[in-house]
Amino acid sequence: MRPDLLRGGVVVLDFGGQYSHLICRRIRALGVYSELLPYDTPLRRLKSWGVAGVILSGGPASVYAPSAPHPDENLFKGGIPLLGICYGYQLMVRAHGGEVRRATKREYGKSALSIKTRSGIFRGIRKLTLTCWMSHGDSPTSLPRGFDILAASRNSPYAAVESGDGMQVGVQFHPEVAHTEEGGRMLSNFVFGACAATKNWSMTTFLDRKLADLSASIDGRVLCAVSGGVDSSVTASLLHRAVGKKLTCLFIDNGLLREGEAKQVSRTLRGDLGIDPEVVEASARFLRALRGVEDPEQKRKIIGRVFSEVFEDFARRRGPFKYLAQGTLYPDVVESGRSSSQASVIKTHHNVGGLPRGLSFKMVEPLKDLYKDEVRTLGRLLGIPKSILTRHPFPGPGLGVRIIGEVTAEKLAICRRANEIVEDVLKEEGLYEGVWQGFAYVGDDRVTGVLGDERRVGYQVTVKVVESVDAMTSDWVRMPYEALERISSRITNEVEGAVSVVYSISSKPPATIEPQ
Repeated sequence: MRPDLLRGGVVVLDFGGQYSHLICRRIRALGVYSELLPYDTPLRRLKSWGVAGVILSGGPASVYAPSAPHPDENLFKGGIPLLGICYGYQLMVRAHGGEVRRATKREYGKSALSIKTRSGIFRGIRKLTLTCWMSHGDSPTSLPRGFDILAASRNSPYAAVESGDGMQVGVQFHPEVAHTEEGGRMLSNFVFGACAATKNWSMTTFLDRKLADLSASIDGRVLCAVSGGVDSSVTASLLHRAVGKKLTCLFIDNGLLREGEAKQVSRTLRGDLGIDPEVVEASARFLRALRGVEDPEQKRKIIGRVFSEVFEDFARRRGPFKYLAQGTLYPDVVESGRSSSQASVIKTHHNVGGLPRGLSFKMVEPLKDLYKDEVRTLGRLLGIPKSILTRHPFPGPGLGVRIIGEVTAEKLAICRRANEIVEDVLKEEGLYEGVWQGFAYVGDDRVTGVLGDERRVGYQVTVKVVESVDAMTSDWVRMPYEALERISSRITNEVEGAVSVVYSISSKPPATIEPQ
């Protein structure tokens, strides 16, 4: 916690919503420091820090449930500007005497928002109909006295409301997600309007502070896991600058990597970053541990466990190391249910909940409060080449979570080659840098095909290409038919055992980006 930066900043109270930290990210993007704090942080403490405003996040609970989390009861009595989002809005309605009930028609995903008045958070927005992002099962059915309706959607007549003095605002939708039109303007209107917040934050500020913190706090050797992706490369570069020779980078070939990954990573780290990584070949060890395992959560935990065992083995041979550094980002933390006591577990990431307790290392995760776009900005400040910063995300557990069901040699070969083809075509078509992520995955679905006038039963491959800003939400890319045709043709012609290709059109939510 940084009370010095909180003066004039905006606090987000965390009720366990999947987008809680994303709200902080959006506020920081406005140049205002924002921090996520427990939902029951006392009002007197917020005032003592000089906080300019408070945002109440969404969350998985229902406000009328006996165990529902509630903030300080004095929070809604005035004295500090408030913005309630989804669950936070419903708390505001109940606190002032309104009603919240189970929605007769739930809203998840995109919805049309009709603006009734261009005041408050809608000041300066010209359009009267916007696309917003909904994710709720409950909704207000009657408003408290003194609150005015600002906007409505088809299933939410009170989609946005405001108190008479404009100091308390509630929205049923999520202005913080990229798919809500003018969401940034809405947040800006609240932050600089009702809150009169102070601009005091930038990624340059973060870099200077993080380098100083790492230099001051790390008093021993650091073992850093590197994969060649954006996150681990930025982590390694940041630590290399902060602690110098105390850093040792380790690349583990787990047999679940993309085609040619090990050689490419070593070449990139040495040539572009001046970091000479140690390489451990552990493919057989990982694949043996995964034999017969079908449950995705179990696979993630096994991969995390074996990673930690390999780290421990290396440390015994080449140590001692006091710290283990990883490129964990906040989306990893929030999906693993570690952002707050109220957060739901979406899926365990191998480098968060997948790591077993009792590791002999102290963990160093310098990027754990950042999102992918912030990490890329940080990477540019560190001088990391564009070829690394624009690389598509690749899951830490690798192809292990792009293979549904048991990881077999046949499915692994199909998945690896199909992923290579998807990325090749995206680059050849000039689409690679314009999308967030493109990949292929394979499960146990086997379909009938015809190859060389013969009946052939083989695997069905699913291709997924998504657009996103921070991985907290995503939408499927409307790919050119010609590009999809090239991908399908190459997979069915070049990948032994694949006879059919389908394209995924699920957004996040309700789906996640990776299949499991």
